[in-house]
Amino acid sequence: MADILFHIFAFMVIGSSFAVVYNHNAVNSALAFLVGLIGVSGLFVLLDSFLLAVLLILVYVGAVVALFLFIIMLLDMQGGERKPFSKATAAAALVGSALLAVCVMTLIRSFGGLNAAEAGSVVPVGANLKHYADLLFTSYLLPVQVVGFLLLIAMLGVIVLSKKFEGLEDVK
Repeated sequence: MADILFHIFAFMVIGSSFAVVYNHNAVNSALAFLVGLIGVSGLFVLLDSFLLAVLLILVYVGAVVALFLFIIMLLDMQGGERKPFSKATAAAALVGSALLAVCVMTLIRSFGGLNAAEAGSVVPVGANLKHYADLLFTSYLLPVQVVGFLLLIAMLGVIVLSKKFEGLEDVK
């Protein structure tokens, strides 16, 4: 049953990722992103990491995607015509291919030294809330605060961009 659920969630994530990239409507892309995050949360549940699954749903699905949708609707973004192939597309394909090659090489190196009996005996470590809290408030306190500050700056930038400046036409 776990294998079937894994394949369902994996196809859900891959399909929604393609929908995010190739969709012309920004709102539909954000909703596809929401479906992808729910699929990743399902994968976390399959890994017995319930805390990360719940945090992903609460923080990303509940807050970040809602903020994305708010920003998209506030800025009234319209989908434009996309060129089928450009220099940016070629550069993105090259970088994506290099990233995929690095990931495959890392997987080959990490599992290359294990035989089949050793690979099956690796015990996954479950989610431990005390361990996460210790790491969050000791080792990773500064990065968490920096990310919070960057999110605040982004929010202020959205507010400034969304303001209607009526008096600027008369200055010219």
